[in-house]
Amino acid sequence: MLNRFFGQKPQEDPKKVPGDAQERGEKSATPESQRFGFLQRTRQLFGRMSETIEDSDVITDELWDELEESLLGADVGPRTTSWLMERLHERTTNEHLRTGEQLQRALREELALLLGDKPGANPSALRFSKQSPPLTVFLVIGVNGSGKTTSIAKLANRLTLEGHKVILAAGDTFRAAAIDQLQEWGTRVGVPVISQNPGSDPGAVVYDAIQAARTRGSDVLIVDTAGRLHTKINLMEELKKINKIIQKFIPEGTHELLMVIDATTGQNALLQARKFAEDIGLTGVIITKLDSTAKGGFAFAVADDLGVPIKFIGTGEKVGDLVPFDPQSFVAALFSHD
Repeated sequence: MLNRFFGQKPQEDPKKVPGDAQERGEKSATPESQRFGFLQRTRQLFGRMSETIEDSDVITDELWDELEESLLGADVGPRTTSWLMERLHERTTNEHLRTGEQLQRALREELALLLGDKPGANPSALRFSKQSPPLTVFLVIGVNGSGKTTSIAKLANRLTLEGHKVILAAGDTFRAAAIDQLQEWGTRVGVPVISQNPGSDPGAVVYDAIQAARTRGSDVLIVDTAGRLHTKINLMEELKKINKIIQKFIPEGTHELLMVIDATTGQNALLQARKFAEDIGLTGVIITKLDSTAKGGFAFAVADDLGVPIKFIGTGEKVGDLVPFDPQSFVAALFSHD
């Protein structure tokens, strides 16, 4: 059992279903070699900043000001930007950095470290059950409109293509449309969905889903939950109840508690996500709609503010447009001059 769960700190259209171009198994429209290329405007911003720094023979006050302005402009956020600036000033002094090229190298290193890039680490890796027979449970949370249900479908599709036998639980019983949407997505990606009538106890749905997973030989269960605001205390308690049911039958679960965050809402999303992290604990984040915003720097703010890894990012609307987050590739793409 993950010790960080619960009590320890750590609008999408409900009827919108993808068209025929999004059939199960379709590969992402974004080539793997350019999987972060959709962040074109952010890449241009970081690329210009990179060129300016590289062209500087000495580190000046004007260069520091431009660097700070660029980070804020990319939605890295005041708190994270301030920390980065302090860290870079420290390194400039301690390592006797003199040129813009040296400063840029330090910046890229700090950004990658911020995203969890450490020797031997794979921050996007999911935690799976080690029991036999295995049953891994992923609990997915997020406010309405964040792309939560769509992300669940994309994740289910990805895991299925990797050889897992996936089953979904329609734990969002608060909205009838949410159940319908998940069922439609399940049909689209070829994954069964366990559900009950609207208004049913979500815990009962999860119980049924666990039994169904064992009966059908599924090894991954992904649980959808009601889109909720952190101020809804009763819904937070409901989430804790769901986790207790999971742990009753799968003591090592829940294996991942993933929060879906909409990048287009920028810093406002962090206010909600921070409360979730404090109240229930998170193991990772899925960032959606990065293809719809120029604020790619938001990823750094998420990693810094929440202290959990970014597991996946949404790169488009197709069912294959969900890619594991790789810190080095992300930073390298943002600093590309292409």
